[in-house]
Amino acid sequence: MNILLKLLIPAALLLSATTVALDVFEEPPINYSETKANNPISQLQEALDGKTATLAHDPEFGYLKSVLDLLQIPEESQVLVFSKTSFQNRLIAPSTPRAIYFNDNVYIGTVQHGKVLEISTADPDLGAVFYALSQEPNARPEFVRQRHDCLQCHATNLTHNVPGHIVRSVFAAPDGQPILKAGSLVTDQSTPMDIRWGGWYVTGTHGKARHRGNELAHETKNDAVIDSDAGANQLHLPNRVDTTKYLTPHSDIVAMLVLEHQTRLHNLLTEANFETRMAMHRQSVSDRIFERDPTVLSESTQRVIKQAGDKLVDYMIFSNEVEFSDTVHGTSGFAEAFEAKGPRDSKGRSLRELDLEERLFVYPLSFLIYSPQFDGLPAPVKDHVYQRLWNIFTGAEPTPDLLHLTNAKNHAIRDILIETKPGLPDYWVK
Repeated sequence: MNILLKLLIPAALLLSATTVALDVFEEPPINYSETKANNPISQLQEALDGKTATLAHDPEFGYLKSVLDLLQIPEESQVLVFSKTSFQNRLIAPSTPRAIYFNDNVYIGTVQHGKVLEISTADPDLGAVFYALSQEPNARPEFVRQRHDCLQCHATNLTHNVPGHIVRSVFAAPDGQPILKAGSLVTDQSTPMDIRWGGWYVTGTHGKARHRGNELAHETKNDAVIDSDAGANQLHLPNRVDTTKYLTPHSDIVAMLVLEHQTRLHNLLTEANFETRMAMHRQSVSDRIFERDPTVLSESTQRVIKQAGDKLVDYMIFSNEVEFSDTVHGTSGFAEAFEAKGPRDSKGRSLRELDLEERLFVYPLSFLIYSPQFDGLPAPVKDHVYQRLWNIFTGAEPTPDLLHLTNAKNHAIRDILIETKPGLPDYWVK
C-alpha cells in the first residue's frame, strides 16, 4: 500500500462508496502521472540535487525540522490525528497521534517512529501531488513522488474526482480504529462545528460551541457516541499524550479551521483548472474536425467554465460558511504566525486577518487568491473568477443572501486586492 494513501484523512475510506476517476486526468490534456511536477517539493528536490540546499537529520525527529524550516512551515501549525487511518496506522493510537504541519501550499505528515515523512503539495498544473521522504539518514535525501495508490483515496468524489486533500471526522474507538457503522464525513467551512474533528485532538477555547474532538467514541449496537462536553474547551492535550515527542504541545483549533478551509479550496482550484483545460481540449478536437475558429469558445465550453468558476468563487467568498456561536481562541500562536505573513495594504489590512468571533476571517475572500495554484488557473476561468469578484465587490452583482458581504467589507476587499495582488485585470485598477 502506498505510504501517502491517507495523508489528511482522519477516517477509513470505504472505496466501495467512492468512484475513482483516474482515466479522466491521466489522459490529455492533464496527463497527471506523466507530467513533470512543478511545486515547492519538486523545487526543493532540485535545490537538494544542485547542492544549493541541504537537509539536516535530527536523531529524534529525522528530517522533519529541517523540511519545515526550508519550506517555511510554522511549527505552530501542528495538528494531531489519533484515528488509525494512515499507511503507518500500526504506529498511530490515541497516545501516539500522527502530526500534520502545513502552510498555504504544503502538508507534512509524520508518525512517531515512522519510516517516512508523508508529504502532499498543491501543484499549479496537477493539483495535489504526493511524496515520501525516508526518515533514515542519507547523504542524498530524496522526495519520491507517489502516484496511483494514493489516488485510490485522494482522487474520488470526496475530492471532486481530482487529486486532492481530505479532512475527515470519524468516531474513533479507544484503540483509534474508526467505528465505520457510525459514519464519517469530510469537513470544511460549511460543516457545523458540532460534527467536526472526530478522531482529532483540538486545543483551544470556543465557548458554548461543541465538537467531536479530543474524546474517544464508544460503540453502541447501531452507532457510536462521543462526550462532546468532555472534549470542549481544552487548553492542553490529554495526559495520555507525551507532548515531548512532538514539536509543540498543541493541536490548535485555529489551525484546524484554516486547514479545513484551504484543503477544500485547493481541490476546487484543481477542479476549475482541470475542467477548463479538458473542455478546451475537447473543443479543440471539434474545431479541427469542423474547421471552426479556435479562438472562439463554444457555448458548451463556456458553460463548463462558468460552472467551475462560480463554484470556486462561492467558496472563496465564504458564501456557505457556518457562523461561530462563540469566540474562538487557539493555544499555539498559530493565529499570530498566520496573520504575520500578509501581504497588507497601506492601511495595514490583510486577507489573512482573522475574526474568530463570528467568522474565520475579517475580510471574506480567501488568502489563497495569492497562491501559485490560483495564478496558474487557465486564463478563461481565471478571467471569469476575476469578473465575478469585481461584480460582487462593486455591487454590480447583488448578494442579498450574503449578509457578511457588507458594503464596507466589499470596498475594503477591493482596495486590499488592488494594492496587494499582482496581475489584476486592467478594469480593476483603472
